[in-house]
Amino acid sequence: MSQRQEFYLTGIPEADALLARDANALLLGMVLDQQIMMEKAFAGPAVIAERMGGTLDVAAIAGAAPDEFASLCSAKPAIHRFPGSMAGRLQALCQVLVDEYGRDASNIWATVSSGAELKNRIAALPGFGDEKASIFIAFLGKQYGVTPDGWREAAGRYGIEGTFISLADACDLESITLVRASKKAAKLAAKQVTIA
Repeated sequence: MSQRQEFYLTGIPEADALLARDANALLLGMVLDQQIMMEKAFAGPAVIAERMGGTLDVAAIAGAAPDEFASLCSAKPAIHRFPGSMAGRLQALCQVLVDEYGRDASNIWATVSSGAELKNRIAALPGFGDEKASIFIAFLGKQYGVTPDGWREAAGRYGIEGTFISLADACDLESITLVRASKKAAKLAAKQVTIA
């Protein structure tokens, strides 16, 4: 499996570089990618690392006093529009990384033999559900080189080649614009169905 050396998820070179080299940052960014702009969500791990002395240490996050970590996440600019609840999710996720994956998110996918196994592992993580797991599998397959047998099937519609429907398809400013347009059209279509 070959790992991509660069991403364009935040537009901030240092934050994107952290995502490309640190699977933990990528996983934490995915948890934050909810009800805020993708760029802000995926910049969150770099902000946390900076506030924690320059490194993203999942053991330190897991072991931090919850109120102190929530304060760190809430300091302006906050890492999320709901920094307190997201702080709790991040700590829970980091605890799983410490307890089950040797403090390294890449161990989640390093030994899987199928897309279905990968989906089960990711969907079981705090802050993930079925759809978020599918999107993350598509991202891992399309941009991170994680392609166990059946990964596209496990990713569902997000794994289809040539689409622009999720962050899995965001690799530059143009593709991000296409993903946003697709999401906007899907929301409008859903609204029309609700009205009809």
